[in-house]
Amino acid sequence: MAHLITALILLPVAGAFFMNIAPRNYVRPLALGFNVLSAVVALVLWRNFDTAGAGLQLVEHHAWRMDRGFCALMLVMQSALYGTFTAQNFVLWFLFYEMSLIPAFLLIKIWGGENRDRAATKFFLYTFLGSVALLLAFLGIYFVKGTFDFAALATLAKTGLLPGRLAWLAFAGIFLGLAVKVPLYPFHTWLPDAYETAPTGVSMVLTGVLSKMGVYGFVRLLLPLFPNEIRTLGPWLLGLAVCSIVFSAFAAWAQSDLKRMVAYLSVNHLGYCMLGLFAVTATSVRPMPEFQAALSGVFLQIFNHGITAAALFYFVGLLEQRRGLRGIDDFGGLMQRTPLLCGWMSVAMFSSLGLPGLNGFIGEFLIFKGSFAVAASFTAVAALGLLVTAIVFMRVMQALFSGPLAEGCRTFPDLRPNEKWTVIPVALLMFAVGIAPQFILNIFNATVVQMARLFA
Repeated sequence: MAHLITALILLPVAGAFFMNIAPRNYVRPLALGFNVLSAVVALVLWRNFDTAGAGLQLVEHHAWRMDRGFCALMLVMQSALYGTFTAQNFVLWFLFYEMSLIPAFLLIKIWGGENRDRAATKFFLYTFLGSVALLLAFLGIYFVKGTFDFAALATLAKTGLLPGRLAWLAFAGIFLGLAVKVPLYPFHTWLPDAYETAPTGVSMVLTGVLSKMGVYGFVRLLLPLFPNEIRTLGPWLLGLAVCSIVFSAFAAWAQSDLKRMVAYLSVNHLGYCMLGLFAVTATSVRPMPEFQAALSGVFLQIFNHGITAAALFYFVGLLEQRRGLRGIDDFGGLMQRTPLLCGWMSVAMFSSLGLPGLNGFIGEFLIFKGSFAVAASFTAVAALGLLVTAIVFMRVMQALFSGPLAEGCRTFPDLRPNEKWTVIPVALLMFAVGIAPQFILNIFNATVVQMARLFA
């Protein structure tokens, strides 16, 4: 009787798979066949059930296969991310959006570090409640407009998507769901715990791709569907973006844990994306060149942050792997022992800082160029985040790389060959985008021009 319960669960899934590849005239017979098989398995289970027994029966126990399970969940999350960025209908988009939540939760819960239970639960609750708000908002839209198609809804929004209070309720639901995912201040408090606790590879995926789902949602959903509401709340939205930039930079400065510091800097850099979006869509003055510059900066910054933040988490993971600790004060004098590791890690830090010649500078420059023209006061305050970020990285570089070699770091190996194959191509890409960014900008230039015509 072993594995009958598993068979009962998986038979309908197998049937669904075969019906999608079978000829049309075989669909109904296949569905009937798999239903009959499921009924037979259920009957066998019933026949072998001891009605006199009081406890659980026919129980199956399967241990988590650690390496296989980790890799499988990462691939499932990857699939969900691809689906989220390509779906053109809310139902599909929401299914993929939620599909990414489950493997991320399990990866933190099972393979995370200290306090993983609390971090995983917090991550799940925040994102799940945000998803509920999203679902309710789109159900409201569907009951009024009768469609989930993004393009159709964007066309309807030109004359007003929903009336009065209903529009504001739908806007609030979608905004809340996306703000949690970015995350935007003050909905960001789940992120430092999740990124700090997650395994290094999971942190890299969370910051490199998963957080971009929220920014993409703002561009794909909120801006086309609710332009009037965004313009009405313009100063408030810009204020939240500035808070994300400045407060997160100060929070990173206060951290002693390297991984938590990078997590707060991730919130800081995503705040620049939101500043650029809100500056050009939430204000009444929209000069075309500045509009296009800010949007191009936002799209480029999404790409830049993905590779730079993921690289920083990777370097922190290498330090933790070698030392068993990741506190800023747990290291010292590493330049004497691991010059290659320190040199390439410095490239990632300067990229995140926005040093000219590296990819981070191009995205931030375009965002500030466009934002200063239409929201000068907010952008000026946001520039404080650049200064604090510079202080954070100078402090870290001084503590880690300079001074006498720490006692626990005397046997540190420098970058190994497999680590070089990971680090060097990414660092060279940072230089390539920083020196000649046009090959990236050309990819989405037509989209930027089209969006500028729609919103300007």
